[in-house]
Amino acid sequence: MKLLRDHRGLAIRLTDERLAHIHEHPEMAALDAAIEQALRQPEVVIQSASDPQANLYYRYYVGTMVGDKYLCVVVKVMPADAFVLTAYLTDKVKRGVQLWPTSE
Repeated sequence: MKLLRDHRGLAIRLTDERLAHIHEHPEMAALDAAIEQALRQPEVVIQSASDPQANLYYRYYVGTMVGDKYLCVVVKVMPADAFVLTAYLTDKVKRGVQLWPTSE
């Protein structure tokens, strides 16, 4: 298990089981460092429309195995715990409440 930090310093667990799940997709196998970077330096963080406890961290990468894509890291945030559910490459940012950056 790895303990990662996001841009706010929140401790986020990445278990071996979740990492194995992510690696089931061949295009994700070489993106472990990118997952950490997307958490530390996201371009945008969205609250999931389907699960208010899930935050979607997005960062754009050029030249992935499947072309230029956003990496989305899905983190479940609960009062006493935060952990990675999954990570995947996508063409666009999902709709939802933007948590970061804020417009304040």
